[in-house]
Amino acid sequence: MRSASPRHLVYLIGEDWFFASHFLARARAARAAGWRVSVITRVGQATEALRDEGFNVIGIDFVRARLNPIAELRTLSKIIHLYRSLKPDLVHHIALKPIMMGSFAAMMARVPAVVNAPVGQGFVFASNTLKARLLRPVVQILLRATIGQHGAFAVFENAEDRAVMVARGLISDRHAVLIPGAGVDLTRFAPHEPPPGPIRIVLGARMLRDKGVEEFVEAAGILHRRGVAAEFILAGAPDPGNPASLTEAQLRAAAGVQWIGHRDDMAAVLAGAHIACLPSYREGLPKFLLEAMASGLPCVATDVTGCRDAVINGGTGLLVQARDPVGLADALARLIDDAGLRGRLGAAGRARAEGQFSDQVICGQTLAVYERAITEGAGQ
Repeated sequence: MRSASPRHLVYLIGEDWFFASHFLARARAARAAGWRVSVITRVGQATEALRDEGFNVIGIDFVRARLNPIAELRTLSKIIHLYRSLKPDLVHHIALKPIMMGSFAAMMARVPAVVNAPVGQGFVFASNTLKARLLRPVVQILLRATIGQHGAFAVFENAEDRAVMVARGLISDRHAVLIPGAGVDLTRFAPHEPPPGPIRIVLGARMLRDKGVEEFVEAAGILHRRGVAAEFILAGAPDPGNPASLTEAQLRAAAGVQWIGHRDDMAAVLAGAHIACLPSYREGLPKFLLEAMASGLPCVATDVTGCRDAVINGGTGLLVQARDPVGLADALARLIDDAGLRGRLGAAGRARAEGQFSDQVICGQTLAVYERAITEGAGQ
């Protein structure tokens, strides 16, 4: 029998670092609201800090790119066992594989309430490689069977993804919720005086081809050949678990840019920059752009799902076509040459972050979904 108090919330997520960067504020808010919080994830460098905060972190053998059916069945069996032993009142599945496996496990363990978060929908939907194209219809079939099963709620980060899933009949309109992104700490990420010296442009993300890293490097080369004096910074680590990842050797060899690796002090990196750039091929709602806007930086991003939900073209930044290094270079040159435009777009971005993307706003919306899911689950 499940205890009435405190209610137990279990997150299922593939990587502990992604939980720490995108869901920690919501877990803290849930705990402050009286929930007991557990996290089932692949144990990595973020686990110790999560445990130090008092969260119950349970390791599991999640490998995002793995396609071995025997290994996946073992993982699924483990999730079912954990759900039966933990007896959660609500489970929150984050990303496609946790949604598909966790939803089946929740059904087997009779978990009363489920929230699914497809976030950016990952490599399968962002990439045009043969592997991604072959996997896409299979994933869509599995999503149809899981994402909205037994009254589960689905949380989307942008309106386009929500509309597509509803139109395809994967989730009912009533159970499809829009919560714009992971939220941003407005105190930590705050406007700053532009630093002296040459204009510094930063791209902060995992070092994936799908994030437009190669186009960023090409754009830097184009501008340097035009005689533009600017610095181009790549901030982020490779992600060996993602087939689109660049290698450390490739990043060190990239001409015209400085790769500074993973940074825990992204607020300081943005405070030392003049322009933020993310030429991604597809996103949910990129946290980097939200942090950049909160920091008062103008943003150059691609006119793709997720990025255009964050950045208003001509309002808080500039949007360009994906996979177009020349167009990217032209947009960056426009901002490099116009300090007044940088200031206006940056101030508007800060105002947008305050109104729509703060941790307080996102956490409040998430807790409201949890209450809806619990209430409806109790009535089933």
